[in-house]
Amino acid sequence: MGAGLSGIGAAYRLQTECPGRSYAILEAREASGGTWDLFRYPGVRSDSDMFTLGYPFRPWTEAKAIADGPSILRYIRETAAEYGIDKNIRYRTKVVGADWSSRDARWTLDLECTGDDGTVERQTLTCDFLYSCAGYYDYANGHTPEFRGLDAYQGTVVHPQFWPDDLDWAGKRVVVIGSGATAVTLVPSLAGEAASVTMLQRTPTWISAVPGRDAIADRIRAVLPPQAAHRVVRTKNILFMIGVYQFCRRSPQAARRMFTKFNTRILRDEQVVKEHFTPPYNPWEQRLCAAPDADFFRAVRDGNADVVTGGIDTFVPDGIKLADGRVLPADVVVTATGLRLLAFGGIAPTVDGTAVDLAKQFVWRGAMLTGLPNFAVCIGYTNASWTLRADLTSRLVCKVLNHLDRHGYAAVEPRPTGPLDERPLLDLMSGYVRRSIDAFPRQGHRSPWKVRQNYVLDAATTMRTNLHRTLRPIRRPTPSEGSPQVTGRAAAASAGSSS
Repeated sequence: MGAGLSGIGAAYRLQTECPGRSYAILEAREASGGTWDLFRYPGVRSDSDMFTLGYPFRPWTEAKAIADGPSILRYIRETAAEYGIDKNIRYRTKVVGADWSSRDARWTLDLECTGDDGTVERQTLTCDFLYSCAGYYDYANGHTPEFRGLDAYQGTVVHPQFWPDDLDWAGKRVVVIGSGATAVTLVPSLAGEAASVTMLQRTPTWISAVPGRDAIADRIRAVLPPQAAHRVVRTKNILFMIGVYQFCRRSPQAARRMFTKFNTRILRDEQVVKEHFTPPYNPWEQRLCAAPDADFFRAVRDGNADVVTGGIDTFVPDGIKLADGRVLPADVVVTATGLRLLAFGGIAPTVDGTAVDLAKQFVWRGAMLTGLPNFAVCIGYTNASWTLRADLTSRLVCKVLNHLDRHGYAAVEPRPTGPLDERPLLDLMSGYVRRSIDAFPRQGHRSPWKVRQNYVLDAATTMRTNLHRTLRPIRRPTPSEGSPQVTGRAAAASAGSSS
């Protein structure tokens, strides 16, 4: 499910590593690209470099390492077309239910298919294995707190997730509420045309300036063939990301000093850094925001944008009144207040018609779930590029699919061999995580039930997983039997849905 970055990558792995399998990509929207087609606010971009966010099998060849949304969308669609993946995408096909039949050892999907005239038809589709590549965000609803007095406000309020094509901010006073990655992207993008841009934050966020282009990568690409250069640069950037993350988590005070020093050097004002860019939490307790070529800091330093730290009391007709009594005048208010989490695109999977409580399940190898046979989910890293784990998961799914075929099993389901200590699936303190994480499956305290945030360790161990140890196999029934039977010890999983 899902024709975004993860879904296209999963399809490539299926085609190359499980060539005997058929698959279909079910996409609820009418276009591919996922996040990069949906989000269209000014300046939308990735905060991960494209050498690691891009696919390992298709080199990123454009100049910028930190790419804008349209460039990423083009890259995804060109990849799908180059490998014929686009022919297997079923658009305007929303999965609204999924039930596993123990008797048939198959998933039955309830679909809502929207026609060209807008009519919705209910259909069903069966598959041997279901692989959710829909991410973990709610793309239909953003997070917006309840603001007192909002009905009295006479200006325009927009959420970045639903940016209107006709919004005109030229010459307007704009207030962006929030301090996360979206706000840090929006502020310098709006500053060029707006009369004023103010980022209103309740608490500061750790923001790091990063090069928009990778000078070392440029030199490597100048002397090596594209695929070889891509591998070298990708390895370099992976090691750098992991190094920074480990440094921040193991030496938080030193990390605080480092980012404070860098930001002070750019902004040239210690008091501004102390007041607006020194969070109460340590770096990487929440995701670190990136400012390519220090664009956000330059907008603030050069007076094209302002930052205000404080709580909101109420909206007033011409702006926002803060808790300290100040009023920020605003013609346009952008509520960059975050996203909502939503497991598996909102599907509530069932087994033999009985709902499975996802919050009571554990994740195996960051890919499969207890209680759900032949089901996998794509979950990216929180401290590195999403695609790094996504590609590992897709390769693992293919390994399991091939294992199923080799042993003649119908299905597998992860089963712990002993008790597990429950831990949240995502270990960030970010508000969007804490608001919804209780509805998600859990991770355990030991491998293979622990979802590590370390690509190097995962890359070294994931594909060496012993599929016989913790996956309960279900063999195919003989003609005289009525349903699949549980057998000895084995494994399996698979990616994509086969029709």
